[in-house]
Amino acid sequence: MTEPADARSELAGIAASLRAYLEWQQDTGATGIPRAPKRAAVAQAQAAHADAGPQTAAPAAPVPVVAAPVPPPQPTPRAPVPDAQAARRDAPAGPPVTPPDFETFALSAKPVAPVVAASAVLDTSPELRATRLPVMAAEVAACTRCVLSTTRTSTVFSRGNPDAKLVFVGEAPGAEEDASGLPFVGRAGQLLDKMIAAMGLSPERDVYVCNIIKCRPPENRPPKPEETEACIPYLHEQLALVDPKVIVALGNTAVSTLLGTKLGITKVRGQWKLYKGRTLVMPTYHPSYLLRPSAQQVEAKKQAWDDLQAVMKELGVKPPPTGRERAAKS
Repeated sequence: MTEPADARSELAGIAASLRAYLEWQQDTGATGIPRAPKRAAVAQAQAAHADAGPQTAAPAAPVPVVAAPVPPPQPTPRAPVPDAQAARRDAPAGPPVTPPDFETFALSAKPVAPVVAASAVLDTSPELRATRLPVMAAEVAACTRCVLSTTRTSTVFSRGNPDAKLVFVGEAPGAEEDASGLPFVGRAGQLLDKMIAAMGLSPERDVYVCNIIKCRPPENRPPKPEETEACIPYLHEQLALVDPKVIVALGNTAVSTLLGTKLGITKVRGQWKLYKGRTLVMPTYHPSYLLRPSAQQVEAKKQAWDDLQAVMKELGVKPPPTGRERAAKS
């Protein structure tokens, strides 16, 4: 019967210890129980309770070590942040920033090698044309950007008046052009001159004539894409310097390159288009096509003349009187 008595004595000791601990808290003004009591203090209390025996009152609970409260960390003072809007408002006004215009991007897009600064190209003064175009012709003569430089006899830059408001753009030089260094001097060129004269214009004074590429492809084949890509910066600069009011694109290669279209000439001829969003383009047949005997030749010549008449109307050019009109006046 001793075990129940020992248990009661042990519970009585625990209750006494708890009561003593609570009284001590009241005396010291404590308001709670420490979250994590020191292990050494807990072990000491257990040892003291075991030595006291079942009939001995538990000693007063050990005084826990209460650390002095640590003040919370103070934030590091920061330098005052300036008012960005006030700074921008009070800052002295600088020169306005002008975004690059579309022409600059268009002239410099995917260049094989920049021919001249874009800002200079935008200057279309007669003085710049007179000085820059001959320099460009010399650069073209020394060009080795593509394989055509190894097969050409001479480069073909242009002919006509760079101050003209009408430009004819063809495909590439042929054998006669390769030999002479001038565009459109063979049979197709002779027909082109007759077409220009029928408009009441002079091939030497009133128009400027050039090609998409400056060297003759072997066997007069169409230019390859890499050849066109290598040579097209020259033409872009030419057209920017001449700054024509109207461009007549002769044939599929000229139309597709200037306008970036895959439509054939029969689909777009006679319809006004824009080169780089600013210069009027009239697509029409190449003179060499008009020379080929075919069932469509007569109709094609009539359509080409309709296209040139639209150009004349745009430029305000009146055609010369016909033979019948001259005879009637006389």
